[in-house]
Amino acid sequence: MSNLRPQADHDLYPPQALRDYAMIADGERGALIGPRGEICWLCAPRWDSDAVFSTLIGGSGVYAVTPEGRFVPGGHYEEGSLIWRSRWITETGIVECREALAMPSASDRLVLLRRVTAQEARAQVHVVLHPLGGFGSEPVREAKRDGGVWTARVGDLYLRWSGGQQARLSAPDSEGPRFLLDLTLDAGDRHDLVLEIGTKPLTGEPVEAARAWASTEQAWDADVPALDNTIAPNDARQAYAVLRGMTGAGGGMVAAATTSLPERAEEGRNYDYRYVWIRDQCYAGQAVAATGAHPLLDDAVRFVGARLHADGPKLSPAYTIGGGPVPSQRELHLPGYPGGYDRVGNHVNRQFQLDAFGEALLLFGAAAHRDRLDEDGWAAAEIAANSIEQRWQEKDAGIWELNDRAWTQSRLICAAGLRRMARAGAGRSRAERWSGLADTILADTEANALHADGYWQRSPDDPAPDASLLLPPVRGLLPADDRRTRATLSAIKEHLAVRHYAYRFRHDDRPLQEAEGAFVLCGFVMAMAEYQQGNENEALRWFECNREACATAGLYSEEYDITQRQLRGNFPQAFVHALLLESSAHLAGGAEF
Repeated sequence: MSNLRPQADHDLYPPQALRDYAMIADGERGALIGPRGEICWLCAPRWDSDAVFSTLIGGSGVYAVTPEGRFVPGGHYEEGSLIWRSRWITETGIVECREALAMPSASDRLVLLRRVTAQEARAQVHVVLHPLGGFGSEPVREAKRDGGVWTARVGDLYLRWSGGQQARLSAPDSEGPRFLLDLTLDAGDRHDLVLEIGTKPLTGEPVEAARAWASTEQAWDADVPALDNTIAPNDARQAYAVLRGMTGAGGGMVAAATTSLPERAEEGRNYDYRYVWIRDQCYAGQAVAATGAHPLLDDAVRFVGARLHADGPKLSPAYTIGGGPVPSQRELHLPGYPGGYDRVGNHVNRQFQLDAFGEALLLFGAAAHRDRLDEDGWAAAEIAANSIEQRWQEKDAGIWELNDRAWTQSRLICAAGLRRMARAGAGRSRAERWSGLADTILADTEANALHADGYWQRSPDDPAPDASLLLPPVRGLLPADDRRTRATLSAIKEHLAVRHYAYRFRHDDRPLQEAEGAFVLCGFVMAMAEYQQGNENEALRWFECNREACATAGLYSEEYDITQRQLRGNFPQAFVHALLLESSAHLAGGAEF
């Protein structure tokens, strides 16, 4: 490989099926790693910044550590962490590359660790480091080597690379120069590579690999609880690790690490999810609360509460990781992931989503139950309740971000949130006011959006069922034996379920699996709904079926194509991991509905 004339990165490292990728993350940003040891996606310095490695969506820029010759790839996470071990079975032995974004992290500087080891025999490994700023438009410049350490500029960023002292800088082509390194490792040898990227000049001594590995291991060990009170502790811990890796120092959790991965090929449903959705953040906080008073619960309360204090009834559905506005959608003029496009930014910045207020109240109620709601949190709850009172009769984009309607789920989840907070220990007058508003919303919704067959329909003008309507009863709006709860569950099972996978709603007359992928979040909600009804065996079937709809690394995307057994949509999707965690807690019998 090292003798080949440089080619376009996206040709040398083409996109793979999503099941073949792993993610490393440190809270402030994340990177996707493919089966050939290629880091094909990394935005720097933060989640929503421009990518420096972007072959995932047809751009250029890659950081690959790849054994020479033929091999079979694999890998696994170290338990309870996002420390990934790429593993290749070659014709002569086994090669591993231990990979992580170092922790504790900083918002303006990342440290990417890679430790290559020849496990059984002499190994030849080829390394390509080709950072490009601006999604592939800004090549490396000012590259120089000093004492075995490379430094360079990429766009507005500063780069320092240790461990590549024997690397050479290729002649520039249309994509600029690359750092190329051929490693020869004897059996048992290991070689550390440390890449630093920051917004300021990287002064001082380079990061020492052993020390960075030790601090990263300690951080993961401290941050991820045992979660022995769930039915699947190993998977629950991994889900918690994913949520931790996607949560920044300010408490915000991005919805996904990527942009523009298609939910359905060539149908235009390609979005940028590198932002913090209030709803998703609330799901994560409630999931954590179901297992205990762990730090991610406090993070969720802190971020959502701050947004409510700042924006009140004008709460946006989503924010940047730093709490700023989401930029408007634009295209990058890249080929995109096959079947998709190349969009950054998101039109969610023009939407009103009523259910965000209800989910915020449910989050605060869960925090109060764990004695983790302070005065600022109670004040934020008051803001959310007042916002519901002011805006609940407005049309909104709803949970699925569609055209504005009087979506039933939005109203019912607000009523559920009001009731949850009223039970959480609010003062008498406040509790009565919130309970009364919940009763008003519920009565109005029943008068206008209860189907003649007894189930909650999508909206007053749409009689179809919707899987999101499983959530209000699971969140305690109505008792499990309520006729409306049972009728809604039956309608969703009849019309929106295939082989223990659930679909959000019916798009048209096509079979469900031809219109979109099964929505994995909904599958885990179905598990909780069945368990709430006392159908434990059926709940376990739903849980186990959807638990298997993951990548080799155990990561989940938004949707799952049950016909082709492929992941669809942005990856990994935080709210799926949140609902896995929550359902794992509920099905163990230790969490309250």
